[in-house]
Amino acid sequence: MSAPTAKPSGAKAPFFMGWASKPPKALRPFLWMISALLIGLAAGAALSISSTVNNPGDGGFVWGQPQKLAGVVQAYPYPLLRLPADADHPEPRTMLLAGQGKRGAQKRAEPLNGLAAEASGVLIKRGDIDMLQVGGKIKLRASQGEVNPAADSFVPADPVPLGRWKLNGEICDGKCYQGAMRPGQGLAHKACANLCLIGGAPPVFVSTAPVDGSVFFLLADQSGQPLPQDWLLDSTAVSVSLEGEVTRLDNILIFAVDTSSLQRL
Repeated sequence: MSAPTAKPSGAKAPFFMGWASKPPKALRPFLWMISALLIGLAAGAALSISSTVNNPGDGGFVWGQPQKLAGVVQAYPYPLLRLPADADHPEPRTMLLAGQGKRGAQKRAEPLNGLAAEASGVLIKRGDIDMLQVGGKIKLRASQGEVNPAADSFVPADPVPLGRWKLNGEICDGKCYQGAMRPGQGLAHKACANLCLIGGAPPVFVSTAPVDGSVFFLLADQSGQPLPQDWLLDSTAVSVSLEGEVTRLDNILIFAVDTSSLQRL
């Protein structure tokens, strides 16, 4: 008669099975610790990456407040609406104009250049810079005296020269930078910026240092006309240096650049 086989002494080692409804009790503290560690590492990585992203600013659409405005159209270098002072704005101001989507407002603005006009649409606001996305019933038309009859006699002030400057910064499309897209700058936004510029959105320059208190400039060529599109598309979304004349137009600055002065930084 053979001797009985000896049984192993001590507790069985815990064994994890992925298909089991619950892990072994002995492994649960270890699994909780590893889970907490992985969650902490993921949160730390997310915070680290997000800290390197530029602040998208406070710009955006002002939904629920449709605008009806009256002023004088300035079609060049890019469509603007020069507005007289009113109860909410004690000083005259200049507002950028854009079409809906990735389109500009040139076709509507050019026939009205220098004329009193009425406009409607949605405001895109960033800081003290305003843009009107033209739309609604009125869109952009010659003044009919319905919105603000006093605007028919409004005479906008001449631009104020601020001298010649050499500035470092980034060329962006004015609509996305205003807040239509956030963030509306940086290399990741280059394709979107170029599509907007091709469609007619106004190009802007965002400087690393202010001129007369502002780092936001509407761009133009040296004669105050639109910039060559090929030059723009090659120059967006990267750090560049530009030189040209700066003028103040009410609340915005216009940077009339020498395109040959561009240097990539």
